[in-house]
Amino acid sequence: MIFHYEAVNNSGTIVSGEVEATSQTEATRALRSRNLIATEVTAADNYLRPSAGKKSSQQELLVSLHEMVTLLESGVSIGETIESQSLANYPEDLSKSYNLMATEIRKGNSFADALRNSGLKLPIYLYYLAEAGEMTGNLAQSLREGVQQFEYEQRLAQEFRTALTYPGILVASGIAAVVLIFVFVVPKFLPMLDRAEDLPWLSEVIFTAGAFFNENYLFLVAFISMLALAIGWVFTNKLVRQKVFDFIAETPFVGIWIAEMDTARWSSVMAALLASRADLLSSLDLALDAIKATRRRARMELVSRDIRAGESLADSLEKSHVLTTTGYNLIRSGEKTGKLAPMMKSVARVYDEAARTRMRRVLTLIEPLAILILGGVIGSIIVGVILGITSINEAGF
Repeated sequence: MIFHYEAVNNSGTIVSGEVEATSQTEATRALRSRNLIATEVTAADNYLRPSAGKKSSQQELLVSLHEMVTLLESGVSIGETIESQSLANYPEDLSKSYNLMATEIRKGNSFADALRNSGLKLPIYLYYLAEAGEMTGNLAQSLREGVQQFEYEQRLAQEFRTALTYPGILVASGIAAVVLIFVFVVPKFLPMLDRAEDLPWLSEVIFTAGAFFNENYLFLVAFISMLALAIGWVFTNKLVRQKVFDFIAETPFVGIWIAEMDTARWSSVMAALLASRADLLSSLDLALDAIKATRRRARMELVSRDIRAGESLADSLEKSHVLTTTGYNLIRSGEKTGKLAPMMKSVARVYDEAARTRMRRVLTLIEPLAILILGGVIGSIIVGVILGITSINEAGF
């Protein structure tokens, strides 16, 4: 593959030309071997150029992070890695962020500070892992732990969204069917209201609702649109979203599922931080961001307080009732053997599997429940129409 480049030579002169390489990273290395510092490397094929103004997806962000960590694991220096990332074929916002990082590195700032100032939308623990990795001289491993955790969280969210796709389509289709019945079917039978003397109550409700809908449909459409906008505006408030989430987290069945997901995320973040040689108290404080439910987060804060008072992690967790017996035993074993990080990973796997199993159960209940409710509504409308027709025919006879 041919790449066009602009670079600065040893005398400070800007030179340009072409270089053959399999990737932009390799092209940058080839220029470095010629004592040229690349300022721009672009694929000759226009198809490979990033789209102007294109926003990156979470998947593209993860790919770029994996590539960055892979370069660091391969022994490439931090400066060369970030330079390579800034020249890579990423969407515009990612390229801008890596360019900012490259500028910070050239100024002599640390990698952790450059990452914080890059504008990349990353979880807070990744910044701390970068800082811990630089302090311990094990930046690549620390970042790998963080990226894997970030990828796990994104994968879990994607699985949840995918699992809700079918129930969402089912509900939307049912609502559309009800609206179509009221728009096209019920109006055909509205003249029966004038001739009927004693309609069944169900038929009267259906026909009256149909008449109201057809006489005021513009008002109803405007009202529903405004209501949807109002709800959307209200849910932009983080406090409102948190209160709704906390309410759902207290429900009997779904609440257990949310607790298992929170615990799985918390344990996984703790494992990543501890594996990067972060101290226990700092890890506990940072891992709090992985817990979404307010009450559970408050109990975890009590754990930090008890540890500062001299208690062990397992005893503090058991005192706050945040895990199961299996979780306490695993953590206690990790504390005794000095292998707390691997045991935290085991706890994360246990709760992750439990959360996935419960998610499948929740979705298994949602689908038939949605079918029953929508089928009941549509069936009631049809029965009401049929009863109305039958009663009028009997009265006429």
